[in-house]
Amino acid sequence: MGAWPIRRTRTPPSAARLLTDADLEQAAALCALDPVASVLAAGRIDQMLRSGQRHNPGEFWGYPAQGPLVAVCWSGANIVPVNPHRDERALSAFAEMALRRGRTASSMVGPAADVLGLWELLRGQWRRPRDVRAEQPSLAMSEPSVVAADPRVRLSTLSDFPLVLPACVAMFTEEIGYSPVLAAPQTYAERVRWLISQQRSLVRLSPPEPGRVPSSAATVEFKAELGALSPQVAQVQGVWVSPGRRRQGLAVPAMAAVVAAALRHRPIVSLYVNSYNTAALATYRAVGFERVGTYATVLF
Repeated sequence: MGAWPIRRTRTPPSAARLLTDADLEQAAALCALDPVASVLAAGRIDQMLRSGQRHNPGEFWGYPAQGPLVAVCWSGANIVPVNPHRDERALSAFAEMALRRGRTASSMVGPAADVLGLWELLRGQWRRPRDVRAEQPSLAMSEPSVVAADPRVRLSTLSDFPLVLPACVAMFTEEIGYSPVLAAPQTYAERVRWLISQQRSLVRLSPPEPGRVPSSAATVEFKAELGALSPQVAQVQGVWVSPGRRRQGLAVPAMAAVVAAALRHRPIVSLYVNSYNTAALATYRAVGFERVGTYATVLF
């Protein structure tokens, strides 16, 4: 899927508005039109409905500035557009908001047409990105896998944190290209700890060696997180198999266990993956995931 056709006309500054708590129910209904595509933003909205915007970093923009919402965009650590009606005027309005408020996000992510269309409007005015991943298949399933789940995949506990954190750092570094602890080590560690505390981190540890203390001998062989939760969808993120355990048949039953755990939270499980990662795509197909759309990510 490509970017929207872009009209080179400047949208008035008043075309979009900052959303308030009073707008959140309407924004949630907009996300529900395509729950898998909008899960990243919908999860934020759900948090805000429970705690209010003032307790959440970042902000939501809405289009149009007056009247019922047609599109929304989350702006925080990531920029996440939600444009289910495919209104190019909304992307122009969000581009204006982004330019006025300045870039603080580390990435732009979401449905490919919206992300690439928005980036087309910002390109040349924001600095060149480190990478543009223009095709990331979006996959989903709503039934348990026919594959037997790995019984050794379990919810992480806080006692696992010293093992899980280095595995998360290794996954992030391998996937994104830099270590997440370089700029904000405490923030990243707190995120990992929070996911564990919310029972949204899953892990498979190696069996302890005979005669050694388990906690000092164990290593993480597989891990994943339910990184985004909306009222309808649990999005799996951070899937990682340790290098020494790859190509040994571990990933498929481990992911079947993740799906089973995710379905206890929400009726739909989703994830997205780079199109060039053929091994991961084969794994997810074997588990039972089917393609339902396309994401894109712009990394700054």
